[in-house]
Amino acid sequence: MNIVVLVKQVPDSGSERKLDPSDNTVARATADNVINEMDEYAIEEALTVKEAQGGEVTVLTVGPDTATDAIRKALSMGADKAVHVSDPAIHGACAPQTSAIIAAALSQLDYDLVLCGAESTDGQVSVMPALLSERLGIPQLSGARKLTIEGSMAKIERQTDGGYWEVEAPLPAIVSTWDTINEPRYPSFKGIMAAKKKPVETKTLADLGIDPGTVGLATATSKVLEFAGRPPKGEGVKVADEGDGAEKLVGYLAAQKIV
Repeated sequence: MNIVVLVKQVPDSGSERKLDPSDNTVARATADNVINEMDEYAIEEALTVKEAQGGEVTVLTVGPDTATDAIRKALSMGADKAVHVSDPAIHGACAPQTSAIIAAALSQLDYDLVLCGAESTDGQVSVMPALLSERLGIPQLSGARKLTIEGSMAKIERQTDGGYWEVEAPLPAIVSTWDTINEPRYPSFKGIMAAKKKPVETKTLADLGIDPGTVGLATATSKVLEFAGRPPKGEGVKVADEGDGAEKLVGYLAAQKIV
């Protein structure tokens, strides 16, 4: 069972995130960058499937040179090897462009199953599995809270607001996972040391046969035209309770159209 896990490095959602005023893209160079949290669940699920079925786990990421930190985290968790697509022309690429790059990279790999997080914390568009499914011509099983591999079939429980759906598809397939599917393992010291020796193959757009002019900010299908910082928090309103506090509170909420 050859499994590829898509991993993205993103600015830490627990710290302040900014846009670069020079081109209105995410300021990744000055951010506290970490592996996308949802991708850790996909990595864990890949390792679980590998332990049950055998095979190997390959990590695939598209990003700048600094994305190697996310790769090493995945390798220290137990992944076997990695592919890093890095090219200056990718800067500012939109989701459709990124899917074309990932699809081209996947086409050069041998895989039975592709796993990814259901969304990234920076974009939160949740469209990558569907875009890759269309480009690669393979089924997608999205929003998995449970994954089972039986022979040549992948079966999931798709998380919904009212419960779950049971969905299945033949392999190869792409599966996106929610954070309810498992509990990611912590890298051990042995795993961290072993990760330093695991192979990481770096590829450019030329290696993938992609014209640099077809990707990147200049030709992106979506752009941030303008942005403004969060306004400062204003002073609160104090309601003095002189026996009529409840009425005053309701009156204030009504004035704010909250009730």
